[in-house]
Amino acid sequence: MKKINLAIALGATCAGCDVAILDLNEKILEVFDLVDFKFWPTAMDFKIDDLKNLKDGEVDVGIYHGSIRTTEDAEIAKILRKKSKVVVAFGACANFGGIPSLANMPYEKSMFDVVYKDVPSMDNPEGTVPQTSITIKGTELTLPGIRKDADALDAVIDIDYYVPGCPPMVPLIEQVVEVLKVFASTGQLPPKGTVIADTKTLCEECGRTKPEEISFKDFISPQEVQEIDPDLCLIPQGIICMGPATRAGCDALCTKMNVGCRGCLGPTDKVKDHGLKMISALTSLLDVDVEEDMSEEELHKVVDKIPDPLGTFYRFTYGKSLIYNLHSEEEIK
Repeated sequence: MKKINLAIALGATCAGCDVAILDLNEKILEVFDLVDFKFWPTAMDFKIDDLKNLKDGEVDVGIYHGSIRTTEDAEIAKILRKKSKVVVAFGACANFGGIPSLANMPYEKSMFDVVYKDVPSMDNPEGTVPQTSITIKGTELTLPGIRKDADALDAVIDIDYYVPGCPPMVPLIEQVVEVLKVFASTGQLPPKGTVIADTKTLCEECGRTKPEEISFKDFISPQEVQEIDPDLCLIPQGIICMGPATRAGCDALCTKMNVGCRGCLGPTDKVKDHGLKMISALTSLLDVDVEEDMSEEELHKVVDKIPDPLGTFYRFTYGKSLIYNLHSEEEIK
């Protein structure tokens, strides 16, 4: 079996995707038998020049995790694309923009003020914020600049395959390993654009019992519940769970722990907007009889119990949302 030349590059990331690969435990030995690492700066002593110096197309499979937040992130992604026959967007940030894309809302100045000036632990009397260049001893040096938005990987390069998750769970990474095995032995790959995860929703994967009629009267946080029924669907218990709008493939790890799905695997192929799909699902499940008796003020009180709607419904996918695209188009106009 011919070994595969593999490169793993990263952008704006917490490096949890790197840790997830190592979570394969003893199966990681199969990976080392399958591949020659040409670039993986998190795990080995690689520099960006090591990637630049590779021949075009020398890398069989390039994996990129993290969103595109800085000009350097975009540059690394383009270099990886040039050096790789196949590129995989790995993790929620590379797939959808991830948590960094929540900063794409039009409040850049206030965000910078909080991070660099107003945080209680900050000691920055001059109010210095990231710059695109700096002059040292008369020489101007170009620095990685923060891009206007944090984007998914396919905003800057062409992508062949997608592996969602924050981070991708071991079952999904094991699927990737199987794809690499087939590629190494036969040269065959799945169709371009394949999402290496399930096609059904998380609700279909979750083992919790779903009542014939699911409804709820109020939103509550898990910590406010004295006792969560471990067998009953979380939504009738008033706990927001993104399962109805989210792709399966994680073995429902969150719901098994009495925590609502966060939506890190993103929407299924049939859903255009992850957050809007979930909002639509929840509004259809709100107890109709109760809703009819509620005043507008009482309905607002129910909605206000969602402390962070954007972070709840678009925690990982705002960078690919219809709302974000509309706001971007308006700015272009």
